[in-house]
This record gives sequence, structure tokens and C-alpha cells, in this order.
Amino acid sequence: MSARAIGTATVSFGLVSVPVKMYSTGDTTAAVSFNWIHKDCGSRLKQQYICAREGTVVEKDEMIKGYEFARDQYVLFSTDELKALEQKADNTIEIVEFVPFDKVDRVYVDKPWYLGPDKGGDRAYRLLGAAMRETGLSALGRYAARGKQYLVLLTPQDDGILMEQLRYAHEVRSFEDVPIGTAEVKEKELELAVQLIKQIATDDFKPDSYRDDVRDRVLELIQRKIEGEDITEAPVEAPQTQIIDLMEALKASLARSEGGSDGEQKSSRKPSKSAGTGKSSRRAPRKKAAGGQ
Repeated sequence: MSARAIGTATVSFGLVSVPVKMYSTGDTTAAVSFNWIHKDCGSRLKQQYICAREGTVVEKDEMIKGYEFARDQYVLFSTDELKALEQKADNTIEIVEFVPFDKVDRVYVDKPWYLGPDKGGDRAYRLLGAAMRETGLSALGRYAARGKQYLVLLTPQDDGILMEQLRYAHEVRSFEDVPIGTAEVKEKELELAVQLIKQIATDDFKPDSYRDDVRDRVLELIQRKIEGEDITEAPVEAPQTQIIDLMEALKASLARSEGGSDGEQKSSRKPSKSAGTGKSSRRAPRKKAAGGQ
């Protein structure tokens, strides 16, 4: 089934304009979701907003947006004032510079979209993709939509172009904020860990080799529930955290990896349909690189 475009835009590349359509990279229909239902009558419930001070239900026409500039102090904005704050959207993706793809830290990537050519844009679309493949560069651009301005990265993928929304620098937390301790890495432990990694390493990422086992189990239980079966299961005790000898754990892991079957080691995988399924050539310029309502 052909993908349905979720929006249109124009990529501005010098004096060249490339009309494009935007497509979601994800399939939201694959998710398993539940709704809140009134237990007594079986009707679906609706959300309501409750005033924290008065405890009363507040209707939509009684609401106004505010910005908290100090604790419990808000400056209020009318609809017209909010519109004045919004970035004017012109549906233009303005390319401002080109950079090697592997120079963009993956921590900045927020959401991805596929771009396809819109009416009359086939040649310019393919030209831009071919030029980026030839140079090994990706395009950094600005895109104004939904009242905001986004930083985006355009990169060739397969025969098309992938657009990724990037976070701004002030939106990314530094790894220095994460406590990682100062434990020493011992040489013998490192050798065993490297050996273990190499034993279960593969040359390619094959996404079709993996299944969401939890989703499959949930869908199976839902079907059983629809058919009238009792799906209640006995509670499972949480595993106890144990302090183990790291060297012994590595040795045991190596022994199990050497003697165990693929099914034991990679229970979340399923056999791929073909050797070429799920190839990892995600983007042409990623030859130097290792590896997003």
C-alpha cells in the first residue's frame, strides 16, 4: 500500500526549488493501544480539565493559556497574542549548509520523515539526492511549521531523501550531567568482554530478524479475551539483584555462547526471509559512520 503524505514543503537549494511531500517513517497502526472505558455502561470516557483551586470542570471557552514566569505566577495570552508569538510558516525547507553526515552527533536527532517529490519536482529531487551521494554530504536546513522553526538534516537514503528533525544545542543535555563513576576496567575482563562481543557480532543490521515478542503476546491474549477466555496469569516474582564476580560472569557467558544454540542466545530473533532483507545501507554517505507524533 502506498504511503499517504502528511504534508508538503519546498526545499530551497540555492536558486533551485524542490517541491516535496512528507511521509511518516513509522506505522502508527502497528501499536497496541487501550482506551479508558466507563466500567458501568461500557462507554468510552472523555477527558476534562479541572480547576486546581475550585475543583470544578472548566469548559474549553473558559480556558486561556499562560506562561509561568515565577512559581504560581502566570502571564496570560489571548489567542491573537499567541498567534503573534508563532513563527510564520511558509512551508519552505531552506538549506543553509552541507556537512558530512558522520559529523552530526546522533544525540541531536529527534524525528525522521521520508521526503518524496511532489508534482513537477521529480528531476530536481533526484538531482539533489544524487549530488549529496556524490559529495558524501548531508544538508542542514531550517523548516518553519506549526508555529515553530525546526533545524533539519536531509540525507540520501536508498533512492530517496530522508529528513530528520534535529534538536537545538540548548535542547540537548550534556553527558557530563550523567554520573558514570570511576570504576577501573581490568585488562583481563576487557579481553573476555571483547571476545564475547565478537562471538555474537554480525556484519549487518537486519531489522526483519527481530520481532516485538511483547506485542505478539499481547495481541494473542487480546484475541483470547475476545473469545471469552480467562487471561489472568499468576504474578511473577521480580528477579533479585545479585552482586556477581564479573570475571566468572564473562567466562560463563562465553561458555554459553560457544555451546548454546542460536535460539537460546537470540530468542527475540526470527529467521530472515532472505540474505538481503533489512540491509543496513541506510544512507549513502555513511561509509565513515558507525551506525525519530
